Formats: sequence, structure tokens, C-alpha cells
Amino acid sequence: MSSPSWFEASARQRVKEMLDQDSFVEFIGPEQRETSPHLSLFDLPEQFDDGMIVGRGLLDGKPVFIAAQEGRFMGGAFGEVHGAKLTGLLRAARDVGSIPVVILFDTGGVRLQEANAGELAIAEIMRAVVEARLAGVPVVGLVGGRAGCYGGGGLTAGSCSALAVSEQGRISVSGPEVIETNRGVEEFDSKDRALVWRTMGGKQRYLIGGADVFADDTVASFRDAARYVIEHAAALDLDTLQAEQVRLEQRIERFGACADAIDIWRSMGAADPQSLPGMAFEDFVALADGLKETRHVAR
Repeated sequence: MSSPSWFEASARQRVKEMLDQDSFVEFIGPEQRETSPHLSLFDLPEQFDDGMIVGRGLLDGKPVFIAAQEGRFMGGAFGEVHGAKLTGLLRAARDVGSIPVVILFDTGGVRLQEANAGELAIAEIMRAVVEARLAGVPVVGLVGGRAGCYGGGGLTAGSCSALAVSEQGRISVSGPEVIETNRGVEEFDSKDRALVWRTMGGKQRYLIGGADVFADDTVASFRDAARYVIEHAAALDLDTLQAEQVRLEQRIERFGACADAIDIWRSMGAADPQSLPGMAFEDFVALADGLKETRHVAR
């Protein structure tokens, strides 16, 4: 039986398929009806889990805390309740100190209708991620959903111990429309789908070291990726931070003059950089193994 598509699956389907059978125990489930206190003021529909599923389960018999955003509800955007559920899960992981956290990102950022509450939630989540990591807890993210991982989600993903991304995943702080609105279409054409995907998509993020594992678009591949990044997640210490700072300085020096992802891929040594967006998973993995310095691949 083939593994379902990660991109097409709902948040609950991803959680169910990721974890060992019947092992998931949800915290603050839909039956408790913890909905947003703000959406009704704008005559917007509510969802009883507020688009955030949190709980614990087993991954190959080992306990994990897990959170999953529902990209089909308000684009997986962060609001007060949505964010508080993730913050609480991370604080529980910090206090336990021995159970890793897996976050299934699928978000366009913060809800405009809950802007202040959403921004505060992002700050609390990022602090909770850091506190959990300082307590020795791996906090890993998986990105491959419809909404991508934008805004505060992109910032939170950057705070994680490690990330896995598929070709369908996109990671960025500012979304295409935001860039175009603020800098003009000459800077970034949000309607140019190919430009968006090669700039923010999983292949680009993996090649430049923005993600540690490149997964195929199946739940099984993301499950493998989750196991790998949990096991190999870097500790949050001075050595890790200094090494990352050096890597980012070198990346700017190497690619700062590049105007497009294609220019970056060419400078990395790709003989035919224009072909990368259309490459199948296995072909891209083989090429990436020869281009990027760190090679972590989900099989």
C-alpha cells in the first residue's frame, strides 16, 4: 500500500500516519471547543481545534510530543489559541526534558484578524523553542504542506534544532505578495509561480543549508526524515551558534551577488541549473549530494 501524499493530507491525517498506530493522545482536542475569541467578531468561521493539533504519541515505539497545523483552516495562521497550544506543548517538553518535539508546519503566518495576539504568540513560541532546546530537547520541524511555512512560522522553523522539507515545502519570513507589495513587482513577481518555488521552495532551501533533510512527498518519507533529524539534532550551545554564524557569513559572501536561485545553483557547480526545478526526487537527491556540503537525505 502506497504512502499518502504529505501535501494533500490534512493535519490529522499526517499525525495519524506519522505515529505508531493508535498511539496518539491529543491535548485540548476539538471536544473541548477552545476556539478563537476573535474570529466571531469578524463574522469568520471558527474551528474547534483552532487549526492546531497538539499531543503525544509514539514514533517507532519512542515517545514524542507532536504539533500539527491545519493549512486548510485560515491558511494555518497563528492566532491566540492556536499559538497558545503550541507554546504549552513546548513548555511541557521543556519540563519533561527527555521527549523530543515534532512540529508539522503548514502556515501562512499570523492572522491579520488577531495580529497583536498572533505576534505575541510567535514571540512566546520562539522563546519556548529555545527553552526546550536549552533543556536538551530536540525540537524538529517538517515542512511540505499547502500553506508553506511563512511569517512567524518561518521564524519559528529557523529556531528549531533541525528541519526536513519536501519539494512542495516553502520557507520564508515574507511571502511573495508581501515582498511585491512593499518592494514592487520588479523586485518580486508574486504571480510568477516558478520564481516563487525556486526562491522559497524545498529544493532551494535544502541546497543552501536551510533544511537538513530533503524528503519525498509522502508521509512515509517524512516519517523517516523525522526519525533522522531527531537523532541528529544539534545541541543549542555556543559552538553550534558560532558555527551557524560562520556558515551564514560564508553564504552571503558566496551568493550575495546572485540575482536568482538559478545563479546560486550555477555557482554551486550545477551544470544545468535550469533543470533543477523539474527534476524528480531521486535525480535531485543524486545531484544535491554533489553540490551541498552537508548531505542528509530521507529515504
